[in-house]
Amino acid sequence: MRRAQLLALQFLVAAVALTIWHVLTTHQFFGRYLLEPFFFSTPADVAARVVRWFREGTIWRHLVVTLSEVLLAFTIGSLAGVLVGFWFARKPFVAAVFDPYVKMINSLPRIVLAPIFTVWLGFGIWSKVALGVTLVFFIVFFNVYQGVKEVSPAVLANARMLGMNERQLLRHVYWPSALSWMFSSLHTSVGFAVVGAVVGEYLGAAAGLGYLIQQAEGIFDVAGVFAGIFVLGVFVIVIDAVVTLVERRLLAWRPVAAEARD
Repeated sequence: MRRAQLLALQFLVAAVALTIWHVLTTHQFFGRYLLEPFFFSTPADVAARVVRWFREGTIWRHLVVTLSEVLLAFTIGSLAGVLVGFWFARKPFVAAVFDPYVKMINSLPRIVLAPIFTVWLGFGIWSKVALGVTLVFFIVFFNVYQGVKEVSPAVLANARMLGMNERQLLRHVYWPSALSWMFSSLHTSVGFAVVGAVVGEYLGAAAGLGYLIQQAEGIFDVAGVFAGIFVLGVFVIVIDAVVTLVERRLLAWRPVAAEARD
């Protein structure tokens, strides 16, 4: 499928969803709305709110704050996940020692950590960054760990037979094997980094998209809530697109699957 056709279908899905939302919130059926406008707002009201935020410039400060938190959480969590994942995969003894502790920490509900980070780091951006890091780290860590462990024994044996040392094996065998797994986790991690930032802002902040949504929710401003969610969704798509561009650059050597070319 061509890129233009794919984009057209994606926009069609959005157009159909918005049309259904508009019809159900602006037209009465049998004397009542199927979706009450007070609780669901309307696409026109949400669009007007987004336009007003950008026209007045009130949204930019919140976007900058949330973007800073997301990028810091994503970068720190991803780098830590990659490094620790490689280390554990290459050191089975270390992985075996820390295995129960990793599983224990990963099982903790992150929302429980948010108030603790706020007490430790205050209401600034670092408490939100810390929460985002805890979400991103384990996703990247487990994928990189598995990617390195999945190296083909035959490829590894041939590389060693050709005289590769550990540094060359890391660069030419382990790293390429882990890249696909790593980028798969990074696409998921983008959303989790945003979740960490927004949840932290929702629980206590003076700026950010989460703060904006929480303020709108507090005064039953449904249009404001949906407008904040919409801006947040576009925000995630843009960051994910950047990750995709980097992935295509670094994985240009990877053969394209036949179904992907159709």
